Amino acid sequence: MVRMSESILNAVTVVLYESQDPINIGAVVRAMKNMGVWDLRLIRPCHYDPNRIEQIAHDTRDLVEGIRHFDTIDDALADCVRVVAFSGRRRAARWARHTPRSAAEDLLEYAPSGKVAIMFGREDHGLPNDALDRAHAVATIPTTEHFSLNVAQACLLGLYELHLRAGDVTKRIGAPKHNAGTPSMGDYERTFADAEAALGALAYFKTRNPELIMRAVRSLIYRAAPDARELLLVRTAAIEVLRTIDRESRQAVAAALANLGQAAPEPTDGSTAPSA
Repeated sequence: MVRMSESILNAVTVVLYESQDPINIGAVVRAMKNMGVWDLRLIRPCHYDPNRIEQIAHDTRDLVEGIRHFDTIDDALADCVRVVAFSGRRRAARWARHTPRSAAEDLLEYAPSGKVAIMFGREDHGLPNDALDRAHAVATIPTTEHFSLNVAQACLLGLYELHLRAGDVTKRIGAPKHNAGTPSMGDYERTFADAEAALGALAYFKTRNPELIMRAVRSLIYRAAPDARELLLVRTAAIEVLRTIDRESRQAVAAALANLGQAAPEPTDGSTAPSA
């Protein structure tokens, strides 16, 4: 198959978290080649021989040579504008939930704006909470009570629905949906970090569990699907909270010193003024 530069599927990346079996990596590569997806990212995978992968998935040297390895989830997803995690686990957080078909519709809606990812976990325990926290939505494959699909099977189902939904691997990519652009995972993580710092400065976590609160914040913002400008508004609001608290604290200290008649002298030689 010839890779077409205008294929909308070129925006799709497959992310495998801590793969334990090289055979599954090879089977995923085979599925990707058949379905017209080329970007495979591995987070802390088991050792594997690229030649062995090509034996499992024939005629995939171009894809195997492009495999990238990452040490962290954040690094692997940093440039992605939309991430759907495939998981059989139910969670308390109100994540948007998909079947493989609706996940494909969701991802291809964002594909014109940048990289979109489907993410799969370990063969034994799937994706951990910190990986699921970084997904905008979770996809579950409908099965009987006997749920025993392996990673490669689940990946093939997800890729098949993407391939069908794209309609044609030579389909041209249209203009971006949002004029302001779609935020990357790096943009989201910086926003969450500043929001957590602002809530901490307000002592919001004094009687609340920070991990649960921030998981709810992530869920809320992901479901809102803000564009880059809207997400930046959230982040700058958090930063302004931190600046205001810092400014008010310094003014309060200055006022207290003034009431005591102990205003700190201005430094004259570049040194720091002594504390009260």
